[in-house]
Amino acid sequence: MTDFINHLIHEFELPLGNPVLVFSLILFIILLSPILLKRLNIPGIIGLIISGVVIGPHGLNILEKNSAIDLFSTIGLLYIMFIAGLELDMNEFKAHKNKSLLFGFVTFFFPLVIGFPVCYYFLDYNFNASFLTASMFATHTLVAYPIVSKLGVSKNQAVAITIGGTILTDTAVLIILAVIMGNTNGNLNQEFWLRLGISLAIFSAIMFLIIPRIAKWFFRKLESEKHSHYIFVLAVVFFAAFLAEVAGVEPIIGAFVAGLALNKLIPHSSALMNRIEFIGNSLFIPFFLISVGMLVDIRVILNGTTALIVAGTLSVVALLGKWVAALITQFMFKYSTVQRQLIFGLSSAHAAATLAVILVGYKANILDENILNGTIILILITCIIASFVTEKAAKRLVIESEDEKIDSVGSGGLTDEHILLPIANSKKIEKILEFSILIKDKKSPNPISILSVVSNDEEAELNILKTRNKLEEFVKQGSATETKVNVITTIDHNITSGVTRISREIMANIVVLGWPSRTGLLDKLVGEKTESILSNTDKTVFICDLVKPLVLHKRIFVAVPPLAEHENGFDLWIIKIAKLAQELSIPLCLNCNEMTQKAVEKFLERARLSLNMTMPLFDDWDDFLVLSRKVNDDDLFVLISARKGSASYMNVLEKLPSKLQKYFKENSKLIIYPQQFDNSYITQRYEDISSEPLNIGIETIQKIGKDIGSIFK
Repeated sequence: MTDFINHLIHEFELPLGNPVLVFSLILFIILLSPILLKRLNIPGIIGLIISGVVIGPHGLNILEKNSAIDLFSTIGLLYIMFIAGLELDMNEFKAHKNKSLLFGFVTFFFPLVIGFPVCYYFLDYNFNASFLTASMFATHTLVAYPIVSKLGVSKNQAVAITIGGTILTDTAVLIILAVIMGNTNGNLNQEFWLRLGISLAIFSAIMFLIIPRIAKWFFRKLESEKHSHYIFVLAVVFFAAFLAEVAGVEPIIGAFVAGLALNKLIPHSSALMNRIEFIGNSLFIPFFLISVGMLVDIRVILNGTTALIVAGTLSVVALLGKWVAALITQFMFKYSTVQRQLIFGLSSAHAAATLAVILVGYKANILDENILNGTIILILITCIIASFVTEKAAKRLVIESEDEKIDSVGSGGLTDEHILLPIANSKKIEKILEFSILIKDKKSPNPISILSVVSNDEEAELNILKTRNKLEEFVKQGSATETKVNVITTIDHNITSGVTRISREIMANIVVLGWPSRTGLLDKLVGEKTESILSNTDKTVFICDLVKPLVLHKRIFVAVPPLAEHENGFDLWIIKIAKLAQELSIPLCLNCNEMTQKAVEKFLERARLSLNMTMPLFDDWDDFLVLSRKVNDDDLFVLISARKGSASYMNVLEKLPSKLQKYFKENSKLIIYPQQFDNSYITQRYEDISSEPLNIGIETIQKIGKDIGSIFK
């Protein structure tokens, strides 16, 4: 018994040495600190940093800063930069890349200009020490980025240019560090610049030319190995960080570039993205924040007035420089006050690059202990202020965006949308379900419903059980993306009546169908069952033929018939195609006539949708195949069709599905049948005219002709 007690006492000796106990303590901190501080309206990030101060070697000395802590904190820092690059809206970034460059210059130049005179004249340091310390003010770490990501404002333009500016400023500062070190060691010569330039060029070529090709091949060949996808991505991140270090810059640059390189291959709503964010935000990033707190030594303030003055001066100058940069950015780009606060909050936190610069300078005897201690206090103060400012601004931005949101789309609000997936072949459902998850409105409480219609015969009940078991794996696929998937199995005499009945019962407003596989006389058009579903439902219908994974497409090519803007489902399909383009980070090419072009532009402006989109004029529907010259093999071809009797219906639309199958066999295809006019709209425009008897007569004649044709066949 005595031995057991002695062993127990030994295990709890400070600092803790048992790795299992250390890991348990850190997990409890990650779990409890955000929960406790949430009641006080304090961001969880601050709780993690303060926890690190308390348990660290300069606090209660519960944990020491060992290699294991350093490893996990490094992973967390790289994870923050990787997710920032991965979540960056590339279309938004490309559209405003000049703004990112300008913000990067402003947030680098002004803190440097303000900081150098203060260090040189007020704190009385030499040129190298003053310049290096001032360059530290120009850096910033995206410590508060998890806040904007969690609140769903990471795709805001202010966030996009701040992230773009981060990589520019940190790269510039780390190059300055290399230059100062070279100057100190007497190695600042032509060879130094040549080596740095060549190494960075090789690094960029590997990351942007070779890695994306390898990733595409890997995702295509191992499409079903979902866990391997995550391991592959993680390996790319750390390999990129290593390559950046070899190239002469900090590993965080490599992690960010890895995010940019894989950006288009990992949609934001995909299961892989969900896994990356979940593990990072749950484990690695909190580890990094705790390790930042463990660096802080509160006792340095008690080491005399010099340390206090240096710490206070550094903190004030660092925050002032970033605030001035955010203010100038607001005036240059005419941003709102909330966007300015968001930019200031994201760019004011100093941690990783700041610490790297100061530690290197301290070890090289360029900086003294007062600067080192003052920097550690600066890290704590700026991280706390940045967290408060970012959370407050992000919440206000969410409220404002909700106020500006379009109340409804088509006949129903987006937040009430319900997507129905009728399936006949479970082998084809995975890609169609992935497509549905990408276009789904995340604020809708309704699930994606997978429907299987079983024939009404003696084995109906047994077939229902078999079908349910087969479809359960797709429920797991949805849950991996935090999307609720519901399985519906029903008994009916035929599939068409089952689909139409269930679509009304669950009040679905979007029906997603697979491409018809039969090639009978009637099926050459769009398929007998498909045509019957179109005739018996007034929902927006998507017919999908996805021949390759969605992430491998490089453009969405859309053909829109004249008068499509008068269809009741016009707004809905535009929003869904725009959302798909944003998720895949690919451009949109919309071919239509001038009237439709104006309607689309007007809607996008009203909806505040930012897209990388071109709209070439096209009106030659009698020679539709002329578009084939413009379509590439890696395009997703989208045809906006129409039901009989609708405003945009043309006879040529009936023949196009079979032509698409013949001439665009290698392309993924999507045919959209928008919801038709409201009856009220028709009666207002044409009170005394009705096309219904004429349509019924035409359809009857067509049916008789087809029946006669089938008899002779």
